[in-house]
This record gives sequence, structure tokens and C-alpha cells, in this order.
Amino acid sequence: PGVEAGASALLDAVVPLAGGLLAGGGGGGGGNRVTPVTGAKIIGGLVPCNSIADEILTEHPKRFRALWIDSSNPAHSLPDSRRFRDAMRATELSVVIDVAFTETARQADYVLPAASQFEKPEATFFNFEFPRNVFHLRKPLLEPLAGTLPEPEIYARLLRRLRVVDDATITRLRRAAETGRATFGASFLATVAADPALGKVVPFLLYETLGATLDPAVRGAAVLWGVSQLCALSNPKAVGRAGFTGGGLTPGNELFDTILASPSGVVFTEDTWDDVWHYVKREDRRFTLDVDTLLDQVRALPTARTAWTTPEFPLVLAAGERRSFTANTILRNPDWRRRDREGHLRVSADDAAAAGVSDGDRARLVTETGTATVTVEISDMMRAGNIALPNGHGLDFPAGDGTTTSAGVSPNELTSTAHKDAFAGTPWHKHVPARLEAL
Repeated sequence: PGVEAGASALLDAVVPLAGGLLAGGGGGGGGNRVTPVTGAKIIGGLVPCNSIADEILTEHPKRFRALWIDSSNPAHSLPDSRRFRDAMRATELSVVIDVAFTETARQADYVLPAASQFEKPEATFFNFEFPRNVFHLRKPLLEPLAGTLPEPEIYARLLRRLRVVDDATITRLRRAAETGRATFGASFLATVAADPALGKVVPFLLYETLGATLDPAVRGAAVLWGVSQLCALSNPKAVGRAGFTGGGLTPGNELFDTILASPSGVVFTEDTWDDVWHYVKREDRRFTLDVDTLLDQVRALPTARTAWTTPEFPLVLAAGERRSFTANTILRNPDWRRRDREGHLRVSADDAAAAGVSDGDRARLVTETGTATVTVEISDMMRAGNIALPNGHGLDFPAGDGTTTSAGVSPNELTSTAHKDAFAGTPWHKHVPARLEAL
């Protein structure tokens, strides 16, 4: 019974960790939860990004008072960057963990520098191949730079200082891990079953115990033991067809060890057509098509508003067009772009003539929230009334002499939190009312 309860707690803990993808589960709950200040819907445990600043810049007693930002750059990627910067500075505590000194890190109280993806084990959970699903644990190639740490070690050091788990529990489980996978699995699950609160810190618990027995270079991958067990317990037939068989925790243990040992991808499930409906989690094995909130919007289409441009802002700006030389914000050095280094504003010939600008001219782009100086590129790809800026521009890059350089316009200096969809508050980056002025 203890092992079964522990397995249940393990599943509850690692489903959100894996994004719910391996077992079709959701992450983080949600239901009818809303944010305390704006009443925005919390979907899948996530607060709509458009609401964050408004949840902070208020005197509401339940306002957000701290921000912990990991591997994200919301001061550049969220609408109305200026307002988000104001919100960060208004918090009582802000912490950023990242591999670069980003625009967001510049606003933070504390910055904890992380090792890059070449210096730690990493993986993705985009596993939707059929009939064979493949998982690849990418191994580190280099030693971390001085002063940086992999994220699991950063969090482990914080949790150690907070004494979230008592030393006796860590010591007992570490000894079990040194004995072998079978002993560790039974001991781990029984421990979590006896103290359900530990289910909230399963990744830390695995890192501190099982992780201590692994090659230090891949210690951060200890959490995959939980994900492997999740996969094996949830999909025993498919995992068995992939070659991981046996009773109890044996298939999950074998899957975990294979992932660690393999230099490339590992087939972890092999499905058949009969398995397809296993992934539909409704008890009646049907899909939910009757979504009231969506159908209400469909019924209202005949009388819905169809335009957001105005005489003051007659153009529609796509703030974040993908082009041949954009890569989100993965590469901060603008010198990698062989073309369009500055990220030109693409405009139709008609709109350029109306604004009194020619190809290659500098012009002023104005929206409700910001102004930017741009270089005009007249393009036959643009219909009249539509203009576009590329994504991934406007990033700070250290020049090596203590100064920073930047190329192009950061699109979210021009976007607004007011323009968003009615369901999840998703910003309308591709529909920003704007105007263009000759300089």
C-alpha cells in the first residue's frame, strides 16, 4: 500500500514537470481559478502574461509582491515593455535565473547566472511521433563557465538553505540509491507516501538522493527517474513493446538507465492503432467540442467588432514577423544576420506614398504605447494598411569594452496589454494599431 500511494504521489508530482505530455495529463490545475487583482482566468496553472503588470501596479492587498523569473525575458517578450519594467521595479523582490544578462535581468534585484545548454543535460518533451515515441537526453559537452551553475544545482542550494527536507530523509534515501534501483524505488515511494508534502519537492528529492549516485555531469537528469516511472506506469503495454518489461518499477528503472546511457534518442513507447484512444482522457473516450465560451463568441460574430484601427492609428502593425534572419531571441549578437540586420519595417508602396517615405528612408513608427525610429522597406508582400517588424530584434549585446550594442526595434516597446483575446488574454502581436510618419 505504501508503494502504491507513493507511486500515486509521484505521478501527481511529475505530470506537471513533464508538461503532462507523456500521460496526457494537465499541469498545474486551474479550473475556475482567477488572479486576485484583475480576475484573469488561470489556465493550466498559468497566469495570462497580459495581466502580470496590472497584478503588481496596484494597492490591492493581494497584489503580486515578488517575481521569480527563470529562463525567460518578459521585459522584452511581453506587451508594453515599459510597463512591465515599472512592475518589476515595484515588486518587493525580483530574481532572475538566466544564461545571459537580459533586459529583464537588468531590472532584477538578484541575478543567478545559469550554465548554458552545452554545459548541462537537457531535453524537450515534444514527443508526438507515432507509432514510436523517442526521447533524447542531450549530454553536456563543456564544463560550465566560472561563476555559473546548472539550474538544478541553483535550486538545490536554495532548498538546502531553507531545510525543506530533513537531513535524515536525504541520508536514508541516498543510502538506498547506493544499494540499487529496486531498493531505491521502493524506499522512495514509501517515503513520499508517508509524507505527502514531499510530493511537492520530488525533483529536489531525486536530485539530492538518486542524483548523488550519478555521474556529476548528468546529476540534473535524476528527475527523469520519476518521468520514466510515470511513463512506464501509465503506458505499460507501449513501454513493453519498446523493450522495457518486467514487474513493478523494473520497466521504469530500465528506461531511465537506457536514457542515461544512450548518446542519442531512445524509443520509450511503441504504440498500435488500438492504443490511440488510451490517450483520450475523458471517461467516455470522446472529444469535447461543445465549448460554451467559444460558441458564445461564434454566435456573436454577426455583430462583433471587426476593426481596431482609427484615424489616429490607421495601420495594422504585425509586431514580430518571422523572417529568414530571425531566431526569436536565441542569438543576441546582431552580427549573425547576413541580411536585414536592423530589422526594416516592411510597408506597401501605397502606404509608403501616403506617409511620404521612400525605400530606405528613416521614419517614425507610433502606437498607443510607444514610438520607434525605423528604416522603411517597400515590399510587395505587404497589402495596403498592413506593416510589419521582425521579431528577435532590439536586444542588448555586450561589445566587450564595457558598452552594449543593439540593432533594430524591440517590438514590445510598441505593443499594448489592452489588445488581447477574450479567453486567455493572449496579446495581439499581429494586430497593433499604428501610424507611420516621415522624418
